[in-house]
Amino acid sequence: MKDSNCLHFKYLPMGVRTLYTGALIVLGTGYLFAMVYIFESHAGRDGDPMLSVRDLIIAYSGSKADTRLETALKGPMAGMLPAEERNVIIAWVRAGASEDEYKSKILPLVQQRCATCHGGSNPHIPTLTEFSQMNKMTQMDHGMDVFTLVRVSHIHLFGITFIFFIVGSIFCHAYVRPLWLKCIILITPFFAILADIFSWYLTKIFEGFAWVVMISGAFMGLAFAIMILTSLYQIWLYKIPKELQDCGGVVS
Repeated sequence: MKDSNCLHFKYLPMGVRTLYTGALIVLGTGYLFAMVYIFESHAGRDGDPMLSVRDLIIAYSGSKADTRLETALKGPMAGMLPAEERNVIIAWVRAGASEDEYKSKILPLVQQRCATCHGGSNPHIPTLTEFSQMNKMTQMDHGMDVFTLVRVSHIHLFGITFIFFIVGSIFCHAYVRPLWLKCIILITPFFAILADIFSWYLTKIFEGFAWVVMISGAFMGLAFAIMILTSLYQIWLYKIPKELQDCGGVVS
C-alpha cells in the first residue's frame, strides 16, 4: 500500500490540493508583509534609505555616534514627524536634553506626534510623554538590549518553525531531482533562522556577524520562495514525467 504522504500533488484529491494552495498563498503573502516590516524597521538607520549591513549593525550593536532617540528618528521613526520637528528634537538632545526645554518645546511635539504609541499603553516601547523615560532615550545607542532580543528570539523561533514546517510538509509532495537538492531546500530555512537569530547577539560583540544576519535572511527567503512557487506550479500546471507515472506517483 502506497504511503499517501509521499504521493505527488496530482495524485491527491482536489480538495487537498485546493487546501494546500490557499495555505501557500496566505503564508507567502504574510511573508512578504513581514519583509516589508523588517525593511521599514531597519532601513535608513545609517542615513541611506535602503537596507544595508550598516543598518543591521546599528540595530543590534548601536550606532556608537548617536543617542537612542537620534537613531530612532533617523531610522524607523523618520516618517512619523516632519523634518523640521525632528531637527528640533535632535537639537534639544545635543544641547543637553534639559527638562525645562523638554516641557516647553519637546513634550507638545511628542503629544501631537508620538503619544498614540509612546503614551504608556504599550509596556514594550518607551513612554516618551514622561521626562524620566525620554531621558533614557537620550543616552548613547548600544542597540537592542539582550532582554528585547530574547523576547523577539523565542517568538521567531516558534513562529517561523511552524511556518516552514507547514510549507515544507506541502513541498514534500513535489517531484524534485536530484533528491539531495530537495532535502537541502527543505532544511535550509531551519539552519538559516538559527544562524540569523544567534547572529543578532554576536553582532553586539563583533559587527561582522551582521553579514550573517543579511545572508541567512536571504537564504531563508530564497528557500521559502522556491518551496511555494514549485509547489503551486506542480499542483496545477506540472506535467507528470514518465518515471513518476511508472512508480504510481510516489515521490521521496
